[in-house]
Amino acid sequence: MELKEYKLGDLIEVTRGMSLPGEFYSTEGEYIRLTCGNFDYVNNSFKENKSKDDLYYVGKIKPEFIMEKGDIITPLTEQAIGLLGSTAIIPESGKYIQSQDVAKVTCKKGMIDHDFAYYLIPSKCVKEQLSAAAQQTKIRHTSPDAIKACKVFVPPLSEQKKIAAVLSALDDKIALNKKMNQKLEAMAKRLYDYWFVQYDFPDKNGLPYKTTGGPMTYNPTLKREIPVGWEVVRLGDLFKTNRGVSYSTPTLGAEGDGVPMINLASFSPNESYNEKGIKYYKGEYTDEKVLKPFDFVMCNTQQTAIDPQKDIIGRSMLVPDIFDGDIVSSHHVNTIKLEKENLKFYLNRLFNTKFYHAYISKFANGTNILGLIFSGVEDYMCEIPSDDLLEKFAKISLDIEKKKSKIIKENQKLTALRDKLLPLLMNGQVVVE
Repeated sequence: MELKEYKLGDLIEVTRGMSLPGEFYSTEGEYIRLTCGNFDYVNNSFKENKSKDDLYYVGKIKPEFIMEKGDIITPLTEQAIGLLGSTAIIPESGKYIQSQDVAKVTCKKGMIDHDFAYYLIPSKCVKEQLSAAAQQTKIRHTSPDAIKACKVFVPPLSEQKKIAAVLSALDDKIALNKKMNQKLEAMAKRLYDYWFVQYDFPDKNGLPYKTTGGPMTYNPTLKREIPVGWEVVRLGDLFKTNRGVSYSTPTLGAEGDGVPMINLASFSPNESYNEKGIKYYKGEYTDEKVLKPFDFVMCNTQQTAIDPQKDIIGRSMLVPDIFDGDIVSSHHVNTIKLEKENLKFYLNRLFNTKFYHAYISKFANGTNILGLIFSGVEDYMCEIPSDDLLEKFAKISLDIEKKKSKIIKENQKLTALRDKLLPLLMNGQVVVE
């Protein structure tokens, strides 16, 4: 396959967005301003920015800065290492405004395929050139001219389309799998709410308990009614807990150098496991620190101020079944061992409710780094459903967790394949027939 040398400026136009004065930032409105937080630079894709509340812009907007579905964008500031050269595709027309920290990429007709450009810009060749030319300040910057000055080698347009089709097919499957996991998670949340918040779990006849007149009793501790036969207990009487391993920089390794270590970056505000947060630990550890699939863990540390939209302190999760060999957790994580194994599925949902999180956040202590006073978890008075109901919920929940883990593992393989193919396809070592 013949490759021809170009400057990116021969193939694309790159335009900076408009300046958006902060006085017009708002928590609601019609248009959302794009920021560097919209780039998932690890997966090279678009993501909704949930790190800020005032993402809407209510000032005057020039029409050319209102984005259309399918537009390619790339960041002009590097607020995280590796961000420069990332690309994302706008998912919806008439919703997002291009800010001055974001560049729009327009392909020159007949020169470069739209989807090929999306993969070319974040290629190793371009990223290395952008990194070398970036302005060296606390936050590194690039510019439209710097992007256009990058040298690239590209195949004919017909080959570009073939290459882009292969990579797009992999990305489409990865995206579909993520949506499947989101649906599974939503299903588990709905079931918890229906059974344990609304109390409409199936009665002995398979009918919704409370709706069909199932008996309730007033509990003076909780100061509300709960189903007859349920207990109210102090949670600390039901479990034992221990922290993970203490680590320092010398005991951390690169991927594959050490055992996977669940840490505070493994938790996310949306209750799901954050794959990108995993660390690798190459220090010593004892058997009691080893985690098993679906062990119950809680984050006990947070490096930001309390914010219900971003908090991870007090969040819990079940360790996904995606690792080979030993797994450990850091000292920022508590492992919770329950006398009744089925109870962890119920408590995991409870610990991630808004109600519980509003309660437990009061036990976050510290200034720059917050630590969880664990007595807040232990002293929580909680209603406990009947054993048979817990067993039913645990069976359904475990099945969901297994499906989620299987999908995560499949996506890891697909991502590795895509990342391996990308440079080989771009430099002509692998040819698409």
